[in-house]
Amino acid sequence: MRRLFPSIIALLMVAGTLSAQTTDNKSTETTKKNREPVGVNLSLWKNMSTQQTDTVGSTCFNLGLFSSMNRLNGVGINLLGSVVYRDMNGVQVTGLANLVGGSMRGVQIAGISNVNGDNLCGVSLSGLVGITGNHAQGVIFSGLTNIVGDNASGVLIGGLLNIAGENSSGAHIAGLANISGEDFIGITASGLLNIVGENLRGVQISGLGNITGENMQGLQISGLGNVVGEHFTGAQVAPFNFAGKGKGVQIGLVNYYKNSFDGFQLGLVNANPDTKVQLMLFGGNATKLNVGARFKNNLFYTILGGGTHYLDFSDKFSASLFYRAGLELPLYKQLFISGDLGFQHIENFKNKDYGFPARLYALQARVNLEYRLNDRLGVFVTGGYGGSRYYNKGVTYDKGVIVEGGVVLFKY
Repeated sequence: MRRLFPSIIALLMVAGTLSAQTTDNKSTETTKKNREPVGVNLSLWKNMSTQQTDTVGSTCFNLGLFSSMNRLNGVGINLLGSVVYRDMNGVQVTGLANLVGGSMRGVQIAGISNVNGDNLCGVSLSGLVGITGNHAQGVIFSGLTNIVGDNASGVLIGGLLNIAGENSSGAHIAGLANISGEDFIGITASGLLNIVGENLRGVQISGLGNITGENMQGLQISGLGNVVGEHFTGAQVAPFNFAGKGKGVQIGLVNYYKNSFDGFQLGLVNANPDTKVQLMLFGGNATKLNVGARFKNNLFYTILGGGTHYLDFSDKFSASLFYRAGLELPLYKQLFISGDLGFQHIENFKNKDYGFPARLYALQARVNLEYRLNDRLGVFVTGGYGGSRYYNKGVTYDKGVIVEGGVVLFKY
C-alpha cells in the first residue's frame, strides 16, 4: 500500500502536465486563427491585387489605381478610389473618392468625396462632398457640402453647406448655409443662412438671416433678419429682429418680441403684441402736408412718415421723409403731453434748377399736446424748433420755430 500511493501521485502529475500542454496548444492555435493577417496591398483593381479582400485581412500599406480592402491600418494611396469595408486608421489619399464602411481615425484626402459609414475622428479634406454617418470630430473641409448624420464637433468648412443631424459644437463656416438639427455650441458663419433647430449657445453670423428654433444665449448678426423662437439672452443685430421673449439688446430697423422683454431695443420701430399702430394726419409750417405711422408702446413711441412741400406751394414740388422717437406722459384724464426728437430728409427735385439745394437734412425737437376724443380718435398740437443743413457742407440752410396740428386715427 505504501508503494502504491506514490505511484498514484506520479500518474496524476503526469496527467496534469499533459492536460496543460494540450490546453496551451489549443490556446495558441485559437490565437493564431483569430489574429488578422497583415499585408501590403498593391492593386490595379478590386480583384487584381496582392491582397485579396476577405473577412479578416488587414492592410498596413496600400498603393494602386483602385483598391478594395477589408481594413486599413496604415497608409493607402490610390489614383482613382479606395474602399475599406471596415475601419480605417491612418492615412487614406485618393484622386476621386474614399469610402470607409466603419469608422475613420486619421487623415482622408480625396479629389471629390470622402464617405464614412460610422464615425470620423481626425481630418477629412475633399473637393466636393464629405459624408459621415454618425459622429464627426476634428476638421472637415469640402468644396461643396459636409453632411454629418449625428453629432459634429470641431471645424466644418463647406463651400456651400454644412449639415449636422443632431448636436454640434465648434466652428461651422459655409458659403451658403449651416444647418444643425438640434443644439449648437460655438460659432456659425455663412454667406446666406444659419439654422439651429433647438438651442444655441454662441454666435451666429450670416449675410441674410439667422434662425434658432428655441433658446439662444449669445449673439446673432445678420444682413436681414434674426429669429429666436422662444427666449434669447444676449444681443440681436440686424435690420429685422424677432424673438418670443428676450433679455438683452435688440438693434435694428424693426425689433419685435412676442411675450416679454427685459433689456433695451434700439430701432426705428420697436414693437410687441401690445404695440398700437396709429395713423397721423397733420399740417404745419415745416412741411405743409404730412402723413405718418406711429408705433406706440406704454410710454415710448416712434413715428415714420413723409410730407410734401418743404418749400412754399408756389414753388415746384418738394417732399420729405422723417423719423421721430419720443416719450409720452399723461397730464389729466384724456390729455397727454409728449416730446420727441426727429430726423428729416428733404428732396427739392426740380427746385434745384432755381437756386435751391437739391437735398437737405433737418434735426428737429417737438413738444406735443394730445387730447383723446374717444378710443379711436385724437387731436394734437405741436410746438418745436428745427434747422435744415446741407449734406455736403456744414452750413445751415434754414432754422426756426415749428408749429403743427392734426389728428390721430385708429385704436389707442
